[in-house]
Amino acid sequence: MGVTQDLSFIHLIGNASLLVQMVMGLLLLVSMMSWWYIFLKLFTLRREVRLTEEFEEAFWLNPDLNKLYGQVNSVTRDEQGGLERIFSAGFVEFVKLKKQHGVESSAVMEGTRRAMRATYQREMDRLESHLAFLASVGSVSPYVGLFGTVWGIMNAFRGLANVGQATLAHVAPGIAEALVATAMGLFAAIPAVVAYNRYAHDIDRLASRFESFTEEFSNVLQRQP
Repeated sequence: MGVTQDLSFIHLIGNASLLVQMVMGLLLLVSMMSWWYIFLKLFTLRREVRLTEEFEEAFWLNPDLNKLYGQVNSVTRDEQGGLERIFSAGFVEFVKLKKQHGVESSAVMEGTRRAMRATYQREMDRLESHLAFLASVGSVSPYVGLFGTVWGIMNAFRGLANVGQATLAHVAPGIAEALVATAMGLFAAIPAVVAYNRYAHDIDRLASRFESFTEEFSNVLQRQP
């Protein structure tokens, strides 16, 4: 019963060296931040996919671009999806250039594509925000935990120098305390890696849909009188 109590999780953390405790605290903080970004990105991407599907359906069902532009701008910019912002940027630039006399059709379309491309880049930056943090947590956390483990094991073996006869009972608590740091490093890294890979895939699919819409919308505008 005494051995079980000595090797409890809370007891191991409490009896770890100061440096190992600092490593554990850092990993706990990083893990909490990564989980916050995981859920934040989850809701953001779900909302973006829903708004993209709704706008694509509205775009192909509504041949009147002026009416569609009015519907898009009837809501605030924060309530718009990325595809709606790309459409608005391209449509505004197209109308502006069309009103200028002496501007060739090729120049009009080139300016329209540039406007949509600039908005596309801003939207991709917004969707990819915090992904770098998740990637860093997934790649660095195991090494941070391993550092705490190595330091803890060093302290455990240094403590054996004052023991006449080394037994498993003497070395087990120190090694167990050190291994907790590795466990916490993996606990922080695994969800971050899984979330990063999933969200990177979802963002790539959204980017493909944005690029396809940009080309299709350009073709639609090119046929406008």
